[in-house]
Amino acid sequence: MASITLGGTPTKTNGNLPKVGEKAPNFTLRRSDLSKTILEDYKGKTLILNIFPSIATGVCATSVRNFNQKASALENTQVLCISKDLPFAHESFCATEGIKNTLNLSDLSGAFGEDYQVKIIDGAFEDLLSRAIVVIDTAGNIAYTEQVSEIGNEPNYEAAINAASL
Repeated sequence: MASITLGGTPTKTNGNLPKVGEKAPNFTLRRSDLSKTILEDYKGKTLILNIFPSIATGVCATSVRNFNQKASALENTQVLCISKDLPFAHESFCATEGIKNTLNLSDLSGAFGEDYQVKIIDGAFEDLLSRAIVVIDTAGNIAYTEQVSEIGNEPNYEAAINAASL
């Protein structure tokens, strides 16, 4: 289990992020039109998984805005912003904010959180996803991970973008 904090209060996830060099776990997530998307849909692309509790919170929204801007110039790279929010919330946020360079996806089933070991298992955000970054290379292997230790902090954007650029 990863030990993280929410506003300084200790909490935990259901495990640890996949290890660098391992094959990325498969996933099934929902798009804003409720269609399913799976890891295989992005075969041959570098993926930046921006994982967070809810698009309706300030730091989560900031991470989507920052990746929308910072990663847009990366070739053959797709940023997937993932939370347990309803797909409609993602769609509304992106429309309002003019977000066009990231794909916002919902972990409605909770399977992604279980498989990537980012499900918060106690505290005020229990059952939501922790703030984390996972970069998957073009071969489908984990190239970089960051479990943000304090949910209220932003991830290391530059480290994620650098890992995606290799």
